[in-house]
Amino acid sequence: MSMYLEQIEQLVVLQKVDDEIIVLQQELENLPKELAELEQQDEETGQRLEQLNDKLDILKTQQKRLDDEIEDNSVKIKKSKSKLMMAENTREYHAMMREMDNMDKINRTREEERVALSEELERQKEIGAEITTESKELKEKLEEYRASIKKRTTAAKKRLNALEKQRNKACEVVPKPVLGRYEFIRARIHNPVIVSVIDGVCTGCNIQIPPQIFNDLQKGEQIISCPNCQRLTFWCEHFSADEKAPTSEAKAKENAKKKSEEIAEAKE
Repeated sequence: MSMYLEQIEQLVVLQKVDDEIIVLQQELENLPKELAELEQQDEETGQRLEQLNDKLDILKTQQKRLDDEIEDNSVKIKKSKSKLMMAENTREYHAMMREMDNMDKINRTREEERVALSEELERQKEIGAEITTESKELKEKLEEYRASIKKRTTAAKKRLNALEKQRNKACEVVPKPVLGRYEFIRARIHNPVIVSVIDGVCTGCNIQIPPQIFNDLQKGEQIISCPNCQRLTFWCEHFSADEKAPTSEAKAKENAKKKSEEIAEAKE
């Protein structure tokens, strides 16, 4: 294998390592955020349950007040009925009857209020049961997450250490000027940094590269950047079919073919 191809392969290895490092760093960054989100959800659920319990207390107080008022009026009606036979004249009799009718109407209204209140109480209790179940499940999830976060953090840091060693090894093969270009590009554009060129099309930006640059790339003498996206490039044909492709060739070929067809149609 030529020095050029070896450098290309090591750059691809370096890129894969960097990709995994980014994923692990994001995971380490997201773990405490996810924990904070779960804790926030747990706190909000607790507040909802507390508010609902306060509402239930108010409804129960209203229910007791209605019960007491209905009971008091019932006692008054009963007493009025007892006094009815003691009315001295028709006027007093009718006055007592009107008073009893009024209290009876009030009681019927309050009975309706009590039925509506009882229904609302049951509805709120059902909501409370749902929130309680939700809170229990959330607390279990939170407990499991807290137990796993330490293990996941340790595993991620261990893998990061191994990747750093692998990265340093890959960097040893790549000349410093090329490595410097790689780091410069990686800091300024989205991955990937090094891509294949298929049918004259850069698979990083899906744009046709100039013929002269493509000819120079095919010679395999030096690593050339795409003039459009500035990514490092290599010619896909430099790697035989039985060699492991250093990039996702299937997707790259599909994009390159599509771009070539578009360019051909534009020329016609």
